[in-house]
Amino acid sequence: MPTKPLAIIAGAGTGTGLSIAHRFARAYNVIILSRSSASIDPVISAVEASGGAAYGIPTDVSSEASVTAAFSAIKAKYPGSPTAAAVFNAGSWNRAPFLETALEDWERVFGIQGRGAFLFSKATIPLLLASKHLEYPPTLIFTGATASVKASANFTVFAAGKWATRALSQGLAKEFGPQGVHVSHAIIDGVIDVPGTKEWAFDADAKISPDAIADAYWHLHTQPRTTFTWELDVRPYAEKW
Repeated sequence: MPTKPLAIIAGAGTGTGLSIAHRFARAYNVIILSRSSASIDPVISAVEASGGAAYGIPTDVSSEASVTAAFSAIKAKYPGSPTAAAVFNAGSWNRAPFLETALEDWERVFGIQGRGAFLFSKATIPLLLASKHLEYPPTLIFTGATASVKASANFTVFAAGKWATRALSQGLAKEFGPQGVHVSHAIIDGVIDVPGTKEWAFDADAKISPDAIADAYWHLHTQPRTTFTWELDVRPYAEKW
């Protein structure tokens, strides 16, 4: 029997990461990379409760040693399994006036959005290039935000990190698309309806469903080689842009 392909997701919790894991677990064994077991365990439990298979590895994506160890663990757990999809959903938030922003804040944000996205890409692209004869093209997706294309006061550092991820994804799409790897960047333009935003007052339909984001990612993954989309933007109809 052929080995079941893998979907590797960096950055998971009770929101968008969980929805992405749920959606991709319908077809693949899902690997969850997140900083702590506290954020990994609920995702694994939810995926397994719906009949899927998930495996979690506590990983600091900003650490080369941690990422290397995680991918060694994946290889040991699933020897010979091709990687069908990889999603970089990790992020680091920062909101502050620029002159009140410490160098440590800059380094924390870039540790995830710049260094982390780089290390995750270095680890996943060779696996995606090696994946042959799958139902859909091997895919690498990056989760972006409004700040990926529009910097605002008090969000300067956050935007700089998101711009870095977007630039990385564009370069990778141009380099590896011709080699059969579909690289996409998704701009999530709005507030996502996750537990952390439940108390935020918004008009009806003004928040983005994380399940809908996951469906959009699955759509990107299933696009044929003749119709690769590099960038997709997702927003509620009520969002101003």
